[in-house]
Amino acid sequence: MKYTEEFSEEIEKLKEYINDAQAIVIGAGAGLSTSAGFAYSGKRFHENFHDFETKYNFHDMYTGGFYPYSTLEEYWAYWSRYVFVNRYSDAPKPVYEQLFELVKDKNYFVITTNVDHCFQKAGFSKDRLFYTQGDYGLFQCSEPCHTKTYDNEDAIRRMVVEQKDMKVPTALVPRCPICGKPMSMNLRADDTFVEDDGWHDACLRYEKFILQNERKKILYLELGVGMNTPAIIKYPFWRLSANNTDARYVCVNVDAAYAPREIESRSLCISCDISDVLNALSKK
Repeated sequence: MKYTEEFSEEIEKLKEYINDAQAIVIGAGAGLSTSAGFAYSGKRFHENFHDFETKYNFHDMYTGGFYPYSTLEEYWAYWSRYVFVNRYSDAPKPVYEQLFELVKDKNYFVITTNVDHCFQKAGFSKDRLFYTQGDYGLFQCSEPCHTKTYDNEDAIRRMVVEQKDMKVPTALVPRCPICGKPMSMNLRADDTFVEDDGWHDACLRYEKFILQNERKKILYLELGVGMNTPAIIKYPFWRLSANNTDARYVCVNVDAAYAPREIESRSLCISCDISDVLNALSKK
């Protein structure tokens, strides 16, 4: 394990890694959006879901998302608000914008388990993004009877405006245009998740980027990735770093910043809020 104490030295080293890199792969987890102010509990939850909290006694958005509501009208009242505040509202802090300024002129690609669309809103090119776990901005058939997804912005905004007493009008409940079954969110929660054409195209672009750059001076920059799904970002980053002596691995995580001993000499682990790191880099 590697943990460095001097923050200024860490920032200088990270700056050096970025400047020297011929390619940068950003791996982003929930901690990045949390650093940007997208908290799913506390004040932000209370302000937007106080009625659901009072009725059902759950205290964070994630829990509410899995609650077995008795009607689709109530289910979509909750989820329309959930999607609106986490997909169609801007993050309170400009963390994603700062990250974009840092890499916009570099040869970069992003792989993320986040589903809030913050990367594109900050200016990152859609062709350089791979959202592995879905997108709050998309509906899919809940069955699913086919592998197409549907933009949901208009439907979500209308449900937010027209809901009353924690229910949306029945006419606004989204249904599959093919089979008539209820729609669901395009999120990887179980084996019904739809990997549409856009998902597969992004996956191929990511794989191509890795193949073209994995032997170069490449920086694997891991931001806010935990251990919920380590096989998507963390473990591949470790393996790819180990296989290339010119590679560098950086892990920024407020709770758990570490690297395997095999790549310790080429790793930088910063146990700190990502926002603080980006602020310090911008001053450099």
